[in-house]
Amino acid sequence: MALRNSTLFLSGTAALFLLFIAMLGHSVYARTAALPVLDRKAELVRTLELTDLCLFTEASYTRHLAMTDLNTPFQDAPFSFEHFPTGALVSPPERLVRSHGQRN
Repeated sequence: MALRNSTLFLSGTAALFLLFIAMLGHSVYARTAALPVLDRKAELVRTLELTDLCLFTEASYTRHLAMTDLNTPFQDAPFSFEHFPTGALVSPPERLVRSHGQRN
């Protein structure tokens, strides 16, 4: 006996819906299980007074954006090209660009 297409469709939809409900249940369980670990990590960040997130790992001026200055990408030579691709993704902080060239 062959199954009708509508029976196959409804069976597949029901299976996917049950899988979706299982995924929601797992996310709630995983979140409650991860809370103690996240609390310990937050306490470590407070204790060590960590400030910046390391987004890129290749160049020092893209690693810690708050600790860079305008001439760091050109530390090898004043007219050298950008060595790393992340330099094109990240611009210097606005306070450095705004105050560059101004006398205080």
